[in-house]
Amino acid sequence: MSAELLINVTPMETRVALVENGVLQEISIERTGRKGLVGNIYKGRVSRVLPGMEAAFIDIGLDRAAFLHASDIAPSRHEDATGKEGIANLLYEGKELLVQVVKDPLGTKGARLTTHLSIPSRFLVLVPNSGIVGVSSRIEGEDDRPRLKGLVEQLAEEMGSPHGFIIRTAAEAAGTDSLRRDMEFLNKLWLCIRENHEKSPAGSVIYSDLPLIQRTMRDMVDEDIEKIRIDSRETAQRMISFAQSYIPGLASRIEHYPGERPIFDIYSVEDEIEKALERKVQLKSGGYLIFDQTESMTTIDVNTGGFVGHRNLEETIFKTNLEAAQGIARQLRLRNLGGIIIIDFIDMGQNEHKEQVLSALEKALERDYAKSHICDVSALGLVEMTRKRTRESLEHILCEPCSACSGKGYVKSAETVCYELFREIMREARQFDARELLVLAAQGVVDLLVDEESASLAELQEFIQIPIRIQVESMYSQEQFDVVPL
Repeated sequence: MSAELLINVTPMETRVALVENGVLQEISIERTGRKGLVGNIYKGRVSRVLPGMEAAFIDIGLDRAAFLHASDIAPSRHEDATGKEGIANLLYEGKELLVQVVKDPLGTKGARLTTHLSIPSRFLVLVPNSGIVGVSSRIEGEDDRPRLKGLVEQLAEEMGSPHGFIIRTAAEAAGTDSLRRDMEFLNKLWLCIRENHEKSPAGSVIYSDLPLIQRTMRDMVDEDIEKIRIDSRETAQRMISFAQSYIPGLASRIEHYPGERPIFDIYSVEDEIEKALERKVQLKSGGYLIFDQTESMTTIDVNTGGFVGHRNLEETIFKTNLEAAQGIARQLRLRNLGGIIIIDFIDMGQNEHKEQVLSALEKALERDYAKSHICDVSALGLVEMTRKRTRESLEHILCEPCSACSGKGYVKSAETVCYELFREIMREARQFDARELLVLAAQGVVDLLVDEESASLAELQEFIQIPIRIQVESMYSQEQFDVVPL
């Protein structure tokens, strides 16, 4: 599979696009004024303990207090003088502790924290003071897993390191020297974090994860990435230096893109981003998907649309669902949707077809860097799944709630507003001794008043015995209106 990373850099934001076989698969955006917090380590102070929720709010210096659940407190902290567990025995107001952000603030929710600290590098993830060595589940070779685990355990013993390590997927082909350098770097970094923790006040950032480009190169780049094209010469040179120091095999694949044509136009990335913000996604067969993103979950509806098939209804439904499985997997990555996801595939009569569609969805999600878990088809014919959510979705990064509908996704019809307006006119006529009433409303509502509802308006005017003057207010949304007594 041919894959490239296209990187667009401006002073205000950095955008990284992962393109596979000429098709956009993922887009990551980091804005200078609103960088992600995931991976950052803070010296926090407990501001409130909630025994009923087995959780606490932690002040880490942000606008909103962050959330720490008892299950996210490292085991060593579960012990007190009495040996009892429970949030009230673990934390108290004013207590200071090291915490790490595992989820960015999402919507109205504050950041989610853990005291299970982890610090990643290219090949390893350091887990302070655990002494346990784990291997990424993506390393599947029967010989590679025990070999790598034994090698890392040996290196940790040689260095006298008390820490645990998780062996990352990128370490599959790494040599002893590469792993040793990574371990030395992580051990030194942890000492720096401990020193910063001792001398910093509560609410301070003790450690920040790398910026987006370096983070992408560390976490996402593997042998499948053929080119990394950056449209900023200065950034390209800086990334080459970074790669030469930390990821030597990658430096030769980084190049500056000097073209006059914007780099995201090469594979129509801008168009794909626009499509990823739409509710409806068209499938090649004529079918389509409908995405509805809410705070608690995302629902996806599959429809045959204009696809009628060639043989019978069951075949048409099966083929649409198979194509939908591929489209859904891509859209989840592209839109960065996480949490609970409910998929309403078109009902299939044959169990074999259901299994094949689920299998196709699982296979399509294999290349996704975010972990996901898919359940069987429920009794209602729905597929329930979860996808790890750490950062804001594409929609939340690029959009804000509509000022007209306040995020509902719909507004009252002009007809409904007309009838509300008639009721308001009656109220004003009874309440005030006015010579005239001035109605201010949006263009669509005024058009309806002077056309289809003109007879009703005339009857109302005759009933209240007060002249009614209508005026278009161009700045009003369709739901807004005013009745002013004169």
